[in-house]
Amino acid sequence: MVKLLFISLCTVSLFSSESLMLYKSGGKKLFDTQMNVPSYWSGSVFNKDLRFGYFERTCALLTCSKDKGVLELYVPDAQKRFSLKKRFNAFTGKNAGDKVVAGDLKTPIGIYTLVEKKRQVDPFYGPMAFVTSYPNLYDRIRGKNGTGIWIHGVPLNGTRDPFTKGCIAINNNDLIQLDQSINPANTLLIIDSSLKQGVSSAAYSAILAGLHQWKYAWTYNDLDTYLASYDPSFKRSDGMNFSQFKAYKERIFSKNEDKTILLDHLNIIPYPGEKQNLFWVTFNQLYVSDSHKFEGEKSLLVRLNPNQSISILTEE
Repeated sequence: MVKLLFISLCTVSLFSSESLMLYKSGGKKLFDTQMNVPSYWSGSVFNKDLRFGYFERTCALLTCSKDKGVLELYVPDAQKRFSLKKRFNAFTGKNAGDKVVAGDLKTPIGIYTLVEKKRQVDPFYGPMAFVTSYPNLYDRIRGKNGTGIWIHGVPLNGTRDPFTKGCIAINNNDLIQLDQSINPANTLLIIDSSLKQGVSSAAYSAILAGLHQWKYAWTYNDLDTYLASYDPSFKRSDGMNFSQFKAYKERIFSKNEDKTILLDHLNIIPYPGEKQNLFWVTFNQLYVSDSHKFEGEKSLLVRLNPNQSISILTEE
């Protein structure tokens, strides 16, 4: 991005003092608008490995196909292309479909992190277990419940049924191999009935443009354009609905404060399940205004609309 900005500035009198003055006195706003259109991003996504999503933050991927009974580990190489490193046979929940409530014997469909490694577990679960982040943000706003969705092993003594109550179970030697192959803090788990691929590069360009248009409107206090990025069904992680969120943002925007908002390490992943055109978006955000500062990770669930705009369904 720095290179592109440098090139753009150089086109105005070879990076002259006049162009620097323009940038400092308001030209930055003109440069920011370039990122609000899909064509700006087409070069960024052209050579990326988009089989599982758009990734700026390097991570390992665990993908679980419930129909095939397979857990696969993909690791990015030096060119950030994902290569298959391990494939494990896996048991999943007794009942088909997405998990909704505790005790339904279903393995959830979604995108999760590994929040904890349990070194000591009941022998029924093998030598160790990885705790997933189920229920995630999208699960919670839909009212899904239940806890304790793990990746674990099989009984150290005896046998077990060829299914689980909702967890993912693999053979103990495989679990040990997995433990030696990943950093749980830097691993994503994608669970689906049958994994889907094939989202076009144009879709990612449109989402990137939509995210930067949202950021642009936020930065420059354009409330109408900012709110237009949110779906009427929007519900925030704390339960705030769209009407409440709108009233809250009207108060914030009325201050007309200068803001600095930076997004980096963007990941955009097609959300598993039956609904199409839903994407899980995470990034690091820096927000600085006269009255507030925030720096940390942010998560959004967005829908890519037929007109190539985005609608934010939830955020945290």
